[in-house]
Amino acid sequence: MLQQIAIKDSVIERLTKASEMLVEAKSMQEVKKIMDVAGAAKIYARRQQLGQDAVQHARSIELEAMRRLGELLIETPKNKGAQGNPGGQGNKFVRYSNGTAQVHPTLSELGASKKISSLSQQLARMPKKEFEQVRDGIVGMAEALRQVKREKLNKNIKELPKDKFTVIYADPPWAYNDKQSGSISAKYGSAEKHYPSMTLSELEALNINQISHDNCVLWLWATSPLLEDALQLSKAWGFKYKAQFIWDKIKHNMGHYNSVRHELLLICTKGSCVPQISKLFDSVQSIERTQHSRKPDEFRHIIDTIYPEGNRIELFARRQVKGWQTWGNESQ
Repeated sequence: MLQQIAIKDSVIERLTKASEMLVEAKSMQEVKKIMDVAGAAKIYARRQQLGQDAVQHARSIELEAMRRLGELLIETPKNKGAQGNPGGQGNKFVRYSNGTAQVHPTLSELGASKKISSLSQQLARMPKKEFEQVRDGIVGMAEALRQVKREKLNKNIKELPKDKFTVIYADPPWAYNDKQSGSISAKYGSAEKHYPSMTLSELEALNINQISHDNCVLWLWATSPLLEDALQLSKAWGFKYKAQFIWDKIKHNMGHYNSVRHELLLICTKGSCVPQISKLFDSVQSIERTQHSRKPDEFRHIIDTIYPEGNRIELFARRQVKGWQTWGNESQ
């Protein structure tokens, strides 16, 4: 017991010195060395079962050092080639106003991988509040990055327009319960790796009723696992489900219960809003999928064909389309 206490005290003492050295560290070499010391102490504390407080203390210093390394990497312009670089091909350097150059080591010379470089720069760019939550073990790195992205993009979302629309087309950023746990989603990637999602409550809170005419049609994209949520959302927005299209993506996506190769486009109406043109399209549209979450233009063509008149808006739009008003954090 006494030996265990002595070992723990020794580790804490070493970490305290590393923390003090980090404050004074100026070069990437110094910072990387401190990061390695803290990382080794973290592993040692875990193996020696010195307690979660010792492990967390080491981890916090390791992350502080990694964040500082990221700051230095960001501040240091990359050399695009060996010509004119006194340090050789691939080295980084900063040229000062007096004409002198300070040569910095490559990542390989630092003993840092591209993954460490990327992660350290992500930590460096992270707001202090989110970083401290990661450092203190309150949230994971992935969740903190999602939160930062979500807040940044949400700032770009303008208020809903004042106009009224006859046609509303929406591809909501549905929130899935697949936060990279040890499941199929962990292997193939969760939705939030691609865009900041919204919960059903957040989607319901959007006052879509204020932008829809008394007679309006809603075209709402839904995935198979969230069909129930989509139907609930359409009701919350003031619409009644009428029919659906099935997008057969040709390519398969791994799911929990089957190999999913389709999405649903629900047709919901408010008031009386039957098709303006009597043309029937096949309810199953087989169109090979392309990039993540990108919906085929053929469905917009279907909408424009049977509802050629009236104001139209695309919610959560990713690009501007002629004849359509758009709203979303990627359409600005």
